[in-house]
Amino acid sequence: MKFYIVIPAHNEADLISLTLDSLVNQTLLPKRLVVVDDQSNDETGEIIKKFASAYPWISLVKTTSSQAHLPGSKVVNAFQKGRDQLDEDYDIICKFDADLIFPKHYLETIAGEFSKDPKVGLCGGFCHILSKEKWVVEDLTDKDHIRGALKAYRKECFKAIGGLRPSMGWDTVDELLALFHGWKIRTIPSLIVKHLRPTGSTYNKAAKLKQGEAFYKLRYGFIITLIASAKLAAKKKNLGLMRDYVQGYFNAKHQKIPFLVNQKEGAFIRRLRYRKMLEKLF
Repeated sequence: MKFYIVIPAHNEADLISLTLDSLVNQTLLPKRLVVVDDQSNDETGEIIKKFASAYPWISLVKTTSSQAHLPGSKVVNAFQKGRDQLDEDYDIICKFDADLIFPKHYLETIAGEFSKDPKVGLCGGFCHILSKEKWVVEDLTDKDHIRGALKAYRKECFKAIGGLRPSMGWDTVDELLALFHGWKIRTIPSLIVKHLRPTGSTYNKAAKLKQGEAFYKLRYGFIITLIASAKLAAKKKNLGLMRDYVQGYFNAKHQKIPFLVNQKEGAFIRRLRYRKMLEKLF
């Protein structure tokens, strides 16, 4: 299988060489790897250049966006900048973060899952963080969800969902739309990826409000938003976040922010969410 990888990077000089080392040593090498230097003011660009000079299938693209480290639009816009540099001669396209260490067999393993079942649209391993000198599953990991840090899409699925949405919630709406279009999501818990910087460690108050905004834009409705907010706050071990999420939801509703999905897709998403809740209860 032909893999194309895009890695958005902003001030990742301390970590990106570890990520790229793990990718150039894969048992199945990608055909193309584009790293997008998004307005870094450290040595990120120089490090990428060194890899690009050693490996002709790696390239550097520079872009400029907001300095604010808000989840969603910044990273997706950077991803799209890299995607624009690629042609259509691929089977799988990946959006990876610049603070990961992949096991050597990562791409080979997910290629096997895609090959075994042509209805698998997304596939990925599990992010682990270092805690008390042990690599443990990151709290936000879910057996039915592939983290935004390591997304891999079959080309046909990627096109069916219309690519990635430049908004917080993009790494949820992609899977919901994939399911809407009849694709499967495949996670591999045994496939351990080291996540060197825990998700959300640099997020500010505005980012936390945007989580609630994302629930609104996904057409969750208030009840599902309330339950999802409580669940996410509990996973992050900070129940005070629930208030921020709910406030973000009502802010978005008051401002009539555009939805990420249409009415038919929204109805499907709500039915899916309610069904999963009932499955967990009974």
